Amino acid sequence: MKIRKARTSDLPGIRRLAESLGLDYPGLENDRFRVAEDGEVIAGIVALKYRADCEELVALGVDPRYRKKGLGRKLVRVLLDETPTDVFLATTIPEFFERCGFVRASAAPAGMAKDPSWCEGCRKDRCVIMVKTSA
Repeated sequence: MKIRKARTSDLPGIRRLAESLGLDYPGLENDRFRVAEDGEVIAGIVALKYRADCEELVALGVDPRYRKKGLGRKLVRVLLDETPTDVFLATTIPEFFERCGFVRASAAPAGMAKDPSWCEGCRKDRCVIMVKTSA
């Protein structure tokens, strides 16, 4: 399994995986993706979205056939290793991200405000803003 920066030619595969996992969003093609590839198959994705006041980890997802192998943590680690600034995220699975070194943030940066349609179906009482500070 190889994790690398996404190429333009990866975008259809990234979009397919994101859609299948409910992670697609407008402007997805503008974010900096990393992909985990198994031969010609995109097995996992993660992206960094630049906001005016922060960088946000978005679209972490692993194809169900590749889960339970630590691939999600590897994708997060590669992204963080390549990012010299603090990284924020909004999540409903804070326990996973705590294992990746994130902590609960006291507040979300203003640039992370979500389009309400993006949050439809999510349990707002489970949504947590987290940050991984740069070392």
